[in-house]
Amino acid sequence: MTRQSTMRAAILETHNAPLRLSTVSTPEVGPHEVLVRVRASGVNPLDTKIHAGAAAHARHPLPAILGIDLAGVVEQIGRKVARFKPGDEVYGMTGGVGGVPGSLAEFAAVDADLLAFKPANLSMREAAALPLIVITAWEGLIDRAALKAGQKVLIHGGAGGVGHVAIQIARAFGADVFATGSTAQRAIIGGFGATFIERDTAVETYVAAHTGGRGFDIVYDTVGGKVLDASFESVRRFGHVVSALGWGAHALAPLSFRAASYSGVFTLLPLLSGEGRAHHGEIMAEATRLVEAGKLAPLVDASRFTLESVGDAYALIQDHAAKGKLVVDI
Repeated sequence: MTRQSTMRAAILETHNAPLRLSTVSTPEVGPHEVLVRVRASGVNPLDTKIHAGAAAHARHPLPAILGIDLAGVVEQIGRKVARFKPGDEVYGMTGGVGGVPGSLAEFAAVDADLLAFKPANLSMREAAALPLIVITAWEGLIDRAALKAGQKVLIHGGAGGVGHVAIQIARAFGADVFATGSTAQRAIIGGFGATFIERDTAVETYVAAHTGGRGFDIVYDTVGGKVLDASFESVRRFGHVVSALGWGAHALAPLSFRAASYSGVFTLLPLLSGEGRAHHGEIMAEATRLVEAGKLAPLVDASRFTLESVGDAYALIQDHAAKGKLVVDI
């Protein structure tokens, strides 16, 4: 197979400026990397923050190729890669932060540890919607909180990207799942199998109604701010609160008086540090098994975008108008 020497990519040269569609050199493949022909690039709210230069925890030196998630086809493998071969369909959370080039390009050189085989029953668009959100949900529920069958799990923001995946993972592990959201999101949350709780309901009201006042075994906060404070009040004694947005100042007394535990999830850490990348590939492989078993599916917005119109996708996220995950077709 003849290697294509150049590729098209959307380049960010200045924060908050439009991405520039350019022709650049196709990346070289290191010994532990694979060259992926990108078919779809998932769009996350974090991408818009990186684009704006507003994500201090996810700096990306400019000029940069953004795009954290991808799905595509292996084009070439490094000399120390044995798990994949050219032609394999793969997906993963592979770059777009910390100086690692992202997926808004025709090709990406990717650490093979970050990848897994794409679920056979998902399109490239659907697969590209999953990596960041499924890893974030899995790390919180399984790695941090050690979810067990029969536990009562509360997920704040159940119709969001991480939230709707967390519902499905918790149910796949046999949990009794509850999720907060707006009244307009009731059908989405219920459709994924969780008991809906209107997000403005007082903590004591829904704790009494659904746990007899005992509290939830696991509470996963995907919203942050006051919702994390509410999470400390809704967890049971010796329970576990997890947050993907545990920033700011929070009073720990409600958590401490319950002898409960707290864990933060920082999904980007393996990309930024290089530590733990193989576990991300393992999580994606578990996601493939769940998807192929019919226990996990992404909610994908029907809007279509290309490298030329990535800015429109970012605007849709910033306007809070997306109805599911957005994906760019490459």
